[in-house]
Amino acid sequence: MLTATQLYNAVTRAGSNYAGSVATEPSVEQQTKYFLDNIGSVTTAQQLVNNSRLYNYVMNAFGLSNELNAKALITKVLEGGTASNSFAASLNDPRYLALAQAFDFKTNGTTTTSSETTQQTTVSNFYEQTLENNIGQENQGAQMALYFKRMASQITSPYSILGDQTLLKVFETAYNLPTTLSLEGIDQQAKTVSQFLNISQLQNPSYLQKFIERFTASYDAQNPTGGTTATPTIALLLPQSQTTGISQSLLMSIANLKLGGS
Repeated sequence: MLTATQLYNAVTRAGSNYAGSVATEPSVEQQTKYFLDNIGSVTTAQQLVNNSRLYNYVMNAFGLSNELNAKALITKVLEGGTASNSFAASLNDPRYLALAQAFDFKTNGTTTTSSETTQQTTVSNFYEQTLENNIGQENQGAQMALYFKRMASQITSPYSILGDQTLLKVFETAYNLPTTLSLEGIDQQAKTVSQFLNISQLQNPSYLQKFIERFTASYDAQNPTGGTTATPTIALLLPQSQTTGISQSLLMSIANLKLGGS
């Protein structure tokens, strides 16, 4: 298994080339086609929540698949707008605010889902989530690093990190903090986050990269793998010196099939 550092670096180096391969997976293509063909006919938050295929797609796209049963809460998020005093903002979880910003029924009403920006943002997010899930099968640390990088633009305060279990786990791991941090009062937790992490600097690519490097190094130290074997698709992203036991010609053949070649 690849270390978190190796896999994260490989995926970010490959960039859109690897992310693009996700879009051609048959299941992803099928789900995305249904979403694009039908989302424009949805005119209310309630209609979206009641269409299980669209609802599941959207929830997965915004990293909320573990909240599929919380339909009343999600409806309230979709109908509540994005103001600083909105319901989505009060949850202190960047996933809900991102969802409300994409599907702002309060502001845009019946035209919300017909927006090309909304549709393309959702599809792009779905691809990213699928990519991260695939990466997680290889190394959960790399998955967490990719998630933090993607969500960084939505982190506006220490409470954004405290409200998201994955972001919090990345923070705790990066600084080798005990999980008992969550037993403290919320304001003390926020103070601790601010002591270690400059939230405003997360919008700085260099600062963000250094933080993620710190996290992956710490994660690898806490979760030694003892090897660097990889599945064929992942192995293609690595220098030849980091792949073992699979010929480059075979890797290329499998990759062509994966990407829809012949």
